[in-house]
Amino acid sequence: MNNDKRTISRRDAIKLVMAASATIPMVNFTSLGAEGVATAQPYRTDPVLTKIYHPGDFWPLTFDDAQSETVRVLADLILPAGDGAPAASKVGVVEFVDEWISAPYDAQRADRKTILAGLEWIDKESQKRFSKNFSKLSLEQQTAIADDIAFADRAKAEMKEGAEFFSRFRSVASGGYYATRAGWKDIGYIGNIPLAEFKLPPKAVLERLGLEA
Repeated sequence: MNNDKRTISRRDAIKLVMAASATIPMVNFTSLGAEGVATAQPYRTDPVLTKIYHPGDFWPLTFDDAQSETVRVLADLILPAGDGAPAASKVGVVEFVDEWISAPYDAQRADRKTILAGLEWIDKESQKRFSKNFSKLSLEQQTAIADDIAFADRAKAEMKEGAEFFSRFRSVASGGYYATRAGWKDIGYIGNIPLAEFKLPPKAVLERLGLEA
């Protein structure tokens, strides 16, 4: 932890997003079956690109108010406001996570189990340590729990479940954050825009890549 109370740095979050994006499989058009976790059916065509969609338009969402609040607090702990960038909850990350875990596809279905169990775990751990749910703790108390589960390879045996949850939650939340314009701006991505001129990389870089003799 650094002294501004961030669980991980923004630079670390970006690296996690890049790693997570490489592991997301193609959408598998299968329903959830008899498990009963959602009633939605997968959509089999592309969305209408001229229409503005809102959370819940495609399938029923999952989080109740208490879960949404825990997600908000945890997402903002991982990706707080700073350096001109807004906190995660200010750019729709809570809604993104809810939409993600509610989708009726295999990858999201697995994340649903992990994240819902993890939200339950983190409240139980908070009650055990501080007699309050996670969202009601002080920043210092929240940080103490987050630090213990921030890295799965360093977590104690009794923290492994929490660490697995935290790792997946961090990837999903960070993926949502850096898919927004605010997230793009935070990492200096300008997108597909016209440029007055195009400057080649420095000659030394091209030579190192074998692109220039």
